[in-house]
Amino acid sequence: MTDPRHVEILLEALPYIREFRGKTMVIKYGGAAMERADLKELFAKEVILLRLVGINPVIVHGGGPQIGALMKRLGKEPRFVGGMRVTDQETVEIVEMVLVGKINKEIVGLINHHGGKAIGISGKDASLLRARRRLHRLPSGETVDIGLVGEVEAVNVDAIRMLEQGGCVPVIAPVGVGAAGETYNINADLVAGEIAAALGAEKLIHMTDVQGIRDGDGRLVSTLTRKDAERLMREGVIDGGMLPKVESALRALEGGTAKAHIIDGSKPHAILLELFTREGIGTEIVL
Repeated sequence: MTDPRHVEILLEALPYIREFRGKTMVIKYGGAAMERADLKELFAKEVILLRLVGINPVIVHGGGPQIGALMKRLGKEPRFVGGMRVTDQETVEIVEMVLVGKINKEIVGLINHHGGKAIGISGKDASLLRARRRLHRLPSGETVDIGLVGEVEAVNVDAIRMLEQGGCVPVIAPVGVGAAGETYNINADLVAGEIAAALGAEKLIHMTDVQGIRDGDGRLVSTLTRKDAERLMREGVIDGGMLPKVESALRALEGGTAKAHIIDGSKPHAILLELFTREGIGTEIVL
Protein backbone atom coordinates (compact mmCIF):
# COMPACT_ATOMS: atom_id res chain seq x y z
CA MET A 1 0.00 0.00 0.00
CA THR A 2 1.27 3.49 -0.85
CA ASP A 3 2.39 5.51 2.17
CA PRO A 4 0.53 8.88 2.09
CA ARG A 5 3.52 10.49 3.80
CA HIS A 6 5.43 10.20 0.53
CA VAL A 7 2.87 12.49 -1.11
CA GLU A 8 3.01 14.90 1.85
CA ILE A 9 6.79 15.14 1.46
CA LEU A 10 6.39 16.05 -2.21
CA LEU A 11 3.77 18.66 -1.37
CA GLU A 12 6.01 20.16 1.31
CA ALA A 13 8.81 20.49 -1.26
CA LEU A 14 6.59 22.14 -3.88
CA PRO A 15 6.77 25.79 -2.66
CA TYR A 16 10.56 25.54 -2.32
CA ILE A 17 10.90 24.11 -5.83
CA ARG A 18 8.76 26.98 -7.12
CA GLU A 19 10.81 29.55 -5.17
CA PHE A 20 14.21 28.23 -6.29
CA ARG A 21 13.37 27.44 -9.92
CA GLY A 22 15.84 29.22 -12.19
CA LYS A 23 18.11 30.14 -9.25
CA THR A 24 21.77 29.18 -8.83
CA MET A 25 22.98 27.16 -5.83
CA VAL A 26 26.73 26.96 -5.20
CA ILE A 27 27.59 23.76 -3.32
CA LYS A 28 31.01 23.26 -1.71
CA TYR A 29 31.39 19.48 -1.85
CA GLY A 30 33.77 17.84 0.61
CA GLY A 31 34.25 15.67 3.67
CA ALA A 32 32.61 12.26 4.09
CA ALA A 33 30.10 13.03 1.32
CA MET A 34 33.03 13.05 -1.12
CA GLU A 35 34.77 9.98 0.34
CA ARG A 36 32.05 7.41 1.15
CA ALA A 37 30.82 5.45 -1.89
CA ASP A 38 27.17 5.41 -0.74
CA LEU A 39 27.12 9.17 -0.14
CA LYS A 40 28.86 9.88 -3.47
CA GLU A 41 26.04 8.08 -5.29
CA LEU A 42 23.37 9.98 -3.34
CA PHE A 43 25.08 13.31 -4.00
CA ALA A 44 25.21 12.69 -7.75
CA LYS A 45 21.50 11.80 -7.84
CA GLU A 46 20.54 14.85 -5.74
CA VAL A 47 22.48 17.16 -8.06
CA ILE A 48 20.61 15.67 -11.01
CA LEU A 49 17.27 16.12 -9.20
CA LEU A 50 18.05 19.81 -8.57
CA ARG A 51 18.79 20.31 -12.25
CA LEU A 52 15.61 18.47 -13.32
CA VAL A 53 13.38 20.73 -11.18
CA GLY A 54 14.94 23.85 -12.74
CA ILE A 55 17.60 24.72 -10.14
CA ASN A 56 21.15 25.46 -11.34
CA PRO A 57 23.69 23.69 -9.07
CA VAL A 58 27.34 24.76 -9.32
CA ILE A 59 29.74 22.36 -7.58
CA VAL A 60 33.08 23.43 -6.07
CA HIS A 61 35.19 20.62 -4.62
CA GLY A 62 38.35 20.27 -2.56
CA GLY A 63 40.69 17.32 -2.10
CA GLY A 64 43.21 17.97 0.70
CA PRO A 65 43.45 14.37 2.01
CA GLN A 66 43.86 12.97 -1.51
CA ILE A 67 46.62 15.51 -2.30
CA GLY A 68 48.45 14.53 0.90
CA ALA A 69 48.14 10.82 0.09
CA LEU A 70 49.64 11.21 -3.40
CA MET A 71 52.46 13.41 -2.11
CA LYS A 72 53.46 10.68 0.35
CA ARG A 73 53.28 8.00 -2.36
CA LEU A 74 55.66 10.15 -4.42
CA GLY A 75 58.01 10.49 -1.46
CA LYS A 76 57.24 14.15 -0.73
CA GLU A 77 56.29 15.00 2.85
CA PRO A 78 53.41 17.53 3.11
CA ARG A 79 54.27 20.65 5.13
CA PHE A 80 51.78 23.01 6.76
CA VAL A 81 52.00 26.44 8.37
CA GLY A 82 48.97 27.33 10.49
CA GLY A 83 46.88 24.72 8.69
CA MET A 84 47.84 26.00 5.22
CA ARG A 85 49.75 23.70 2.83
CA VAL A 86 53.21 24.97 1.88
CA THR A 87 53.07 24.79 -1.92
CA ASP A 88 56.26 24.83 -4.00
CA GLN A 89 56.31 24.26 -7.79
CA GLU A 90 56.42 20.46 -7.47
CA THR A 91 53.57 20.48 -4.94
CA VAL A 92 51.32 22.68 -7.08
CA GLU A 93 51.80 20.23 -9.96
CA ILE A 94 50.63 17.40 -7.66
CA VAL A 95 47.71 19.54 -6.48
CA GLU A 96 46.64 20.13 -10.09
CA MET A 97 47.00 16.44 -10.96
CA VAL A 98 44.78 15.37 -8.05
CA LEU A 99 42.15 18.13 -8.16
CA VAL A 100 41.78 18.61 -11.92
CA GLY A 101 42.88 15.25 -13.30
CA LYS A 102 41.42 12.85 -10.75
CA ILE A 103 38.80 14.16 -8.31
CA ASN A 104 37.10 16.53 -10.74
CA LYS A 105 36.70 13.82 -13.36
CA GLU A 106 35.42 11.30 -10.79
CA ILE A 107 32.63 13.68 -9.72
CA VAL A 108 31.76 14.52 -13.33
CA GLY A 109 31.76 10.83 -14.26
CA LEU A 110 29.45 9.90 -11.38
CA ILE A 111 26.88 12.60 -12.21
CA ASN A 112 26.95 11.65 -15.88
CA HIS A 113 26.72 7.92 -15.07
CA HIS A 114 23.41 8.56 -13.28
CA GLY A 115 21.95 10.49 -16.19
CA GLY A 116 23.09 14.04 -15.53
CA LYS A 117 25.13 16.33 -17.75
CA ALA A 118 28.16 17.61 -15.84
CA ILE A 119 31.28 19.27 -17.21
CA GLY A 120 34.45 19.70 -15.15
CA ILE A 121 36.56 22.83 -15.29
CA SER A 122 39.30 24.41 -13.21
CA GLY A 123 39.85 28.05 -12.41
CA LYS A 124 42.36 28.17 -15.28
CA ASP A 125 39.68 27.42 -17.89
CA ALA A 126 38.43 30.62 -19.57
CA SER A 127 40.33 32.52 -16.82
CA LEU A 128 37.54 31.59 -14.42
CA LEU A 129 39.66 32.31 -11.33
CA ARG A 130 42.29 35.04 -11.59
CA ALA A 131 44.48 34.71 -8.52
CA ARG A 132 47.34 36.35 -6.67
CA ARG A 133 49.70 35.02 -4.01
CA ARG A 134 48.20 34.89 -0.53
CA LEU A 135 50.62 35.49 2.33
CA HIS A 136 49.73 33.61 5.51
CA ARG A 137 49.32 35.65 8.69
CA LEU A 138 50.54 33.95 11.86
CA PRO A 139 48.80 34.51 15.23
CA SER A 140 51.75 36.78 16.13
CA GLY A 141 50.76 39.09 13.25
CA GLU A 142 53.81 38.14 11.19
CA THR A 143 53.15 37.20 7.54
CA VAL A 144 54.94 34.32 5.85
CA ASP A 145 55.20 33.27 2.20
CA ILE A 146 53.97 29.67 1.84
CA GLY A 147 54.49 29.45 -1.90
CA LEU A 148 51.96 29.07 -4.68
CA VAL A 149 48.91 29.43 -2.43
CA GLY A 150 46.53 31.94 -3.92
CA GLU A 151 43.52 34.05 -3.20
CA VAL A 152 40.87 34.97 -5.74
CA GLU A 153 41.43 38.32 -7.38
CA ALA A 154 38.58 38.12 -9.94
CA VAL A 155 35.95 35.65 -11.10
CA ASN A 156 34.98 35.43 -14.77
CA VAL A 157 31.55 33.78 -14.67
CA ASP A 158 31.06 33.59 -18.45
CA ALA A 159 32.03 29.90 -18.62
CA ILE A 160 29.68 28.99 -15.76
CA ARG A 161 26.78 30.87 -17.33
CA MET A 162 27.44 29.22 -20.68
CA LEU A 163 27.35 25.75 -19.08
CA GLU A 164 24.18 26.57 -17.12
CA GLN A 165 22.44 27.79 -20.27
CA GLY A 166 23.42 24.56 -21.99
CA GLY A 167 21.74 22.51 -19.25
CA CYS A 168 25.05 21.40 -17.73
CA VAL A 169 26.25 21.21 -14.14
CA PRO A 170 29.65 22.97 -13.74
CA VAL A 171 32.05 21.07 -11.46
CA ILE A 172 34.92 23.37 -10.48
CA ALA A 173 38.41 22.49 -9.20
CA PRO A 174 39.90 25.28 -7.03
CA VAL A 175 43.04 25.96 -9.06
CA GLY A 176 43.60 29.54 -10.21
CA VAL A 177 45.85 31.36 -12.65
CA GLY A 178 48.09 34.35 -11.92
CA ALA A 179 48.92 37.39 -14.02
CA ALA A 180 52.04 35.68 -15.40
CA GLY A 181 50.21 32.41 -16.11
CA GLU A 182 51.40 30.71 -12.93
CA THR A 183 49.19 28.12 -11.21
CA TYR A 184 47.84 28.73 -7.69
CA ASN A 185 46.35 26.31 -5.18
CA ILE A 186 43.35 28.07 -3.58
CA ASN A 187 41.29 27.05 -0.56
CA ALA A 188 38.11 25.46 -1.97
CA ASP A 189 35.88 27.00 0.72
CA LEU A 190 37.05 30.50 -0.21
CA VAL A 191 36.65 29.75 -3.93
CA ALA A 192 33.03 28.69 -3.33
CA GLY A 193 32.30 31.98 -1.55
CA GLU A 194 33.86 34.08 -4.30
CA ILE A 195 31.98 32.20 -7.03
CA ALA A 196 28.67 32.50 -5.13
CA ALA A 197 29.23 36.25 -4.78
CA ALA A 198 30.14 36.68 -8.45
CA LEU A 199 27.09 34.72 -9.60
CA GLY A 200 24.72 36.42 -7.13
CA ALA A 201 23.71 32.88 -6.15
CA GLU A 202 20.52 32.23 -4.22
CA LYS A 203 22.40 30.02 -1.76
CA LEU A 204 25.89 28.88 -0.83
CA ILE A 205 25.91 25.47 0.85
CA HIS A 206 29.02 24.09 2.57
CA MET A 207 28.95 20.33 3.12
CA THR A 208 31.04 19.35 6.16
CA ASP A 209 31.34 16.44 8.60
CA VAL A 210 29.73 18.24 11.56
CA GLN A 211 26.14 19.31 12.22
CA GLY A 212 26.95 22.99 11.89
CA ILE A 213 28.41 25.75 14.05
CA ARG A 214 28.23 25.43 17.83
CA ASP A 215 28.33 28.26 20.38
CA GLY A 216 30.64 28.54 23.38
CA ASP A 217 28.43 26.11 25.32
CA GLY A 218 28.50 23.51 22.57
CA ARG A 219 24.91 24.11 21.40
CA LEU A 220 24.14 23.97 17.69
CA VAL A 221 23.42 27.46 16.29
CA SER A 222 20.58 27.31 13.77
CA THR A 223 20.97 30.94 12.59
CA LEU A 224 24.21 32.89 12.93
CA THR A 225 24.58 36.62 12.24
CA ARG A 226 27.82 38.20 11.03
CA LYS A 227 28.19 39.99 14.37
CA ASP A 228 27.93 36.73 16.33
CA ALA A 229 30.19 34.93 13.85
CA GLU A 230 32.90 37.56 14.30
CA ARG A 231 32.56 37.31 18.10
CA LEU A 232 32.86 33.49 18.04
CA MET A 233 35.94 33.76 15.81
CA ARG A 234 37.57 36.27 18.21
CA GLU A 235 36.83 33.96 21.13
CA GLY A 236 38.34 30.98 19.30
CA VAL A 237 35.05 29.05 19.31
CA ILE A 238 35.04 29.06 15.50
CA ASP A 239 38.52 27.88 14.51
CA GLY A 240 40.47 25.47 12.32
CA GLY A 241 38.73 24.27 9.18
CA MET A 242 35.51 26.09 10.08
CA LEU A 243 37.18 29.51 9.74
CA PRO A 244 37.44 29.55 5.91
CA LYS A 245 33.86 28.22 5.66
CA VAL A 246 32.51 31.12 7.73
CA GLU A 247 34.77 33.62 5.92
CA SER A 248 33.48 32.21 2.62
CA ALA A 249 29.84 32.48 3.73
CA LEU A 250 30.25 36.11 4.78
CA ARG A 251 32.00 36.98 1.50
CA ALA A 252 29.16 35.40 -0.48
CA LEU A 253 26.51 37.26 1.51
CA GLU A 254 28.31 40.58 1.11
CA GLY A 255 28.45 39.91 -2.65
CA GLY A 256 24.71 39.41 -2.95
CA THR A 257 24.09 35.74 -2.15
CA ALA A 258 20.74 35.49 -0.36
CA LYS A 259 21.65 32.82 2.22
CA ALA A 260 24.61 30.68 3.25
CA HIS A 261 24.44 27.32 5.02
CA ILE A 262 26.86 24.94 6.72
CA ILE A 263 25.40 21.42 6.80
CA ASP A 264 26.43 17.88 7.73
CA GLY A 265 27.17 16.18 4.42
CA SER A 266 27.64 12.82 6.15
CA LYS A 267 23.86 12.77 6.65
CA PRO A 268 22.07 11.14 3.70
CA HIS A 269 20.02 13.57 1.55
CA ALA A 270 21.52 16.57 3.38
CA ILE A 271 21.06 18.94 0.42
CA LEU A 272 17.43 18.01 -0.15
CA LEU A 273 16.65 18.28 3.56
CA GLU A 274 18.15 21.77 3.64
CA LEU A 275 16.45 23.04 0.50
CA PHE A 276 13.06 21.37 0.52
CA THR A 277 11.92 21.04 4.15
CA ARG A 278 10.56 23.62 6.60
CA GLU A 279 13.07 22.82 9.35
CA GLY A 280 16.22 22.59 7.24
CA ILE A 281 19.44 21.36 8.86
CA GLY A 282 22.74 22.79 10.04
CA THR A 283 23.56 26.47 10.50
CA GLU A 284 22.24 29.31 8.37
CA ILE A 285 24.52 32.38 8.21
CA VAL A 286 23.02 35.82 7.60
CA LEU A 287 24.35 39.38 7.60
